[in-house]
Order: sequence, then structure tokens, then C-alpha cells
Amino acid sequence: MAPMLAEYTDVAPTGTVEFLRRLGEMAEGRTMLHVNSTRYGGGVAEILHRLLPLMDELGVKTRWEVLTGTDLFYRTTKSFHNALQGTKQRLTKEMFDAYIECNRENAKRLNLDADVALIHDPQPAPLIDSRPSGAKWMWRCHIDLSTPQRSVWQFLRPYIIRYDAAVFSLPKFTQRLPIPQFLVYPSIDPFSDKNRELPDEQVGAVLDRLEIPRDKPILLQVSRFDRFKDPVGVVEAYRIVKKSHDCRLVLAGGSADDDPEGAEVLAEVREVVGVDPDVHLLLLPPTANIEINALQRAAAVVLQKSTREGFGLTVTEAMWKGKAVIGGETGGITAQIIHGKTGYTVNSPEGAAFYIRRLFNDPDLMGAIGRRAKEYARHRFLITRQLQDYLGVMIHLSRQAA
Repeated sequence: MAPMLAEYTDVAPTGTVEFLRRLGEMAEGRTMLHVNSTRYGGGVAEILHRLLPLMDELGVKTRWEVLTGTDLFYRTTKSFHNALQGTKQRLTKEMFDAYIECNRENAKRLNLDADVALIHDPQPAPLIDSRPSGAKWMWRCHIDLSTPQRSVWQFLRPYIIRYDAAVFSLPKFTQRLPIPQFLVYPSIDPFSDKNRELPDEQVGAVLDRLEIPRDKPILLQVSRFDRFKDPVGVVEAYRIVKKSHDCRLVLAGGSADDDPEGAEVLAEVREVVGVDPDVHLLLLPPTANIEINALQRAAAVVLQKSTREGFGLTVTEAMWKGKAVIGGETGGITAQIIHGKTGYTVNSPEGAAFYIRRLFNDPDLMGAIGRRAKEYARHRFLITRQLQDYLGVMIHLSRQAA
């Protein structure tokens, strides 16, 4: 059962809940729609599961529709994802046609009726063709558009410019567009199974079940098995650290319905790891929230060594748990980690290994960084702040319509 808004009073910054209630009074009676391509797996789905009940409590009737597609559609949109984040992809006319046709079919099936709609990422972007009259539609981009493959962006851009606004996670992710653009950081829910407090006994029981001994410091990366998350680079960093500090590495990953590459990347990582009893590869289901929570709480140092990243909520989750985090110097990780204050950002396995060793050698430093990280997450990256942002944008667009 989702928590009520009042429960956030002692967790969020002072005055947050009262301000949200005032915004709710201004937006009460309006309807909102979210559309994305998966109900489970990935940060977008996770946020929506927690956000919708709070919107409803504030008087904004909110629905969530999910796009469905063929294998070809998902392969195409995964290629779009990679291309838009700067990795050259080969796309055929058949792939573009499948993408358009899938959106046409979904437009017939989905209920798109709402005062304001937030359409998440490239997968459902062409649904703008079916926008109901009078509705305000925003395109919510969760990925890094700063250096897209030009052919893919030129294909998508005519859809995007027909929206009433675009919402990005960071200023540097944007493109020139003739529509208003808003900045909204993603967020975590401190009361979700993935982030709520866990007693030590429960943490220990979860690790026992996952067969992860706690006899050595644990290095942890939680992410999809995706090349942009650089799991191979994490293994390389661990091997450097292992020469001077006996530790374990846990790579806990999973898959999402709209990501067909996960199994291929996992196979590559397995080959690199070989036979090492201190490296644990965990393929977790999208619902393994308690397991991820326990792993993050048990870890000595958490990594997110991405080479490209939309925002990186696994960083936020670990910061909220008071952990020192080492992340790739990319995307939203740089908005969360202030180098040397709330964690460290790096560009290589060697850099990651250097800061892991520094933290292992100075427990007081590790603790201080973890405490600062938690307070930084409290003020900037909790779901109450994202709810505030979405309500503000919704009120703004609704007043324009009026």
C-alpha cells in the first residue's frame, strides 16, 4: 500500500508537504495521463508506481497507459535509445515502419483522454498524432540527447515539436526546439521497498538467500546489463583493488520488457569474469526491490560507472542509504555527486579503483561522504520534489489552455 502524503512530513525538507497541498488545491479536478513502454523494469516505471497515488491524493485524477509492441518494435526503440545517446546504429526502413505502425495500433487501443499528458521517451512519441482536442501534451525525455545520431533525431524531431512542451532531466540533455522546455530531476520514494529502512537481520537474511557472504567488504553495482552501464569496466576496477584489498564484487542486474540486449551483455560480462568466487553476478527480476535495498545497505562502496546515463537513480538510492558512491562522470550522475563531497566521479576503471582504495583506507572519510550524500538526496531527489515540479508544470500549461 502506497504511503499517504502526511507520512513524508518528517522525511522531506520542512514545509514540503504543506506546499504540495497548496499546489493540489490549484490543480484539483484536473486529469493527467502518463504513457510509457513498460510497467516494470527501469526508473520511469518505478517512479510512476509511486507518483500516481500521491497525485490522486492531491485531487489530480491520474492514469497510466503502457505501450505494447512486437519484438521488432522493441529492437527498433532500443536502437533509437542507443542512437539518441550517441552510439551509431543501423536502422532500416522496415524498422521505422514497424515503429510508426505500432504507435498507430496503440493509439486505437489506449485511452488517451486527459487534460494533461506526459508521454515518456521515444517509444510512444508518435502518439501525438492522436492527441485529443484541447489536451496539453508534454514529451518527457529521460535520456541524454546532447549528441544524437542525426538521422534518428531528424526522424523523431517532427513529432516532438508538435508537443506543447518538453521535459528533460538535465539542461545539457536538450536540443533546440521551438516549444517550451522544463527541467525536472527524477526521484526516489523513501518509503518504497527499495528505499525504506531495513533491520540488519533482514539485510543478513537476504544476503544469505542470495549466497553473498559478508566476510569481506562488498563493492556493488546495481543496473541493467547494458553496455552504457560499463559492467566490464567495473570488473576491471575490482581487479585493480583486489591486488591490495581483499573484497567482493556484486553485479546485480536485471532486464526490462523494452530492452532486448540484456542477455547478450550479461554473457559478455560472464566471459570477462571467468571463474572468480569473489565476483557474484545476480540476475534479478524487476520486482526484486527488497533484495536491491539489502544489497545497497550491505555494500561498503556502491558504483555506477556508466559511460552514458540518463539520470542514474541507483546513485540516488545508494546516497539515500548513506553510502559513498563512485559514478561515471556523465549524465545525471554529475547532478548528484559533487566530487569529493557527496561521492566521486570517474572516467576510467583506474580512477574508480583509486577512489575505492582511498575509501577503504579511510573509514571516517567514507562515513562523512555518506552522511553528506544522504542530506543532498533529501533536499533534491525525493519524490515529493518531483511531484511538486510536475504539479507546477501542469498548472502552468492548464492556465495557458484556459
